Amino acid sequence: PPPPGPSTSSSSSAPASTSSSSTSSPSTTIGTGCPTAAFADLSSMPGAGSGYAAPSLSATCTATELVVSSNGMPSYAFTPMTPNPLKTQTWTWHVPLHPTPAASTTGSVNRLGTIGFTVSGLPIYGPTEGAQPASEAYGDPVANGILDTCGGHTGPAGEYHDHALKDTSACGLGASPILGYAIDGFPIYGSRGCLDVACSQVVTFTSGYVRTGDPTTQAWSAHQYVASSDPTVLDACNGRVGPAGTYRYYATSTFPYTIGCFRGTPTTQSGAAGGPMPPMG
Repeated sequence: PPPPGPSTSSSSSAPASTSSSSTSSPSTTIGTGCPTAAFADLSSMPGAGSGYAAPSLSATCTATELVVSSNGMPSYAFTPMTPNPLKTQTWTWHVPLHPTPAASTTGSVNRLGTIGFTVSGLPIYGPTEGAQPASEAYGDPVANGILDTCGGHTGPAGEYHDHALKDTSACGLGASPILGYAIDGFPIYGSRGCLDVACSQVVTFTSGYVRTGDPTTQAWSAHQYVASSDPTVLDACNGRVGPAGTYRYYATSTFPYTIGCFRGTPTTQSGAAGGPMPPMG
């Protein structure tokens, strides 16, 4: 029999819906309460394809945490980009509901495994692969051409994950201005946004990292962060304080794509979500 249709559920201390409006403007700020409205409605998404489980996603809140669970299946057609078959996962992420900036940032250079998750329930990995193969050790998977059109691929455990985010409905994103959350609790927005509360100007935010070498191996060493007085150039963590006065990251089209460092305190995940990225064969 065909697999069941995609499902999305949500709950909190007060009823909330995960449905998202396609008319959300870049100035929209979601997250003053339990941000279930930021999460994708997967009910009309096609899923990974015939023979694969339908994607499932839930977002709930406690008084202090946002809790997101997913079976890790993409909501769009799966395109193999590695030898690893796509498999269902058991993901549950816990992040602070009201994150605050830390006294100092936490580096993410060559950090493997989950650094965040999308509002469609997929893990986000950093902008590098692991130590193998040696010819591409800690290389940029974008530069090495091993990601699908949505910026993801499967790892050795069959876990589909994103290294870059595409703000488009074809990739299960874009209905909300928030594309995901980092494990320090701060949201990851799409690249377009406002410079002021009135949103008098919509701009495209860009990374401050400049390519200085060959990113196909040791990608972090092939980039240097250059600070700028241009308000559209992001900080070294690939984020900025938004018009409402709260910090957020932005997905960018160039390195590091999502997070350059953690502005808050990254939480330690447990279970499958806390496991390291397995080494590539």
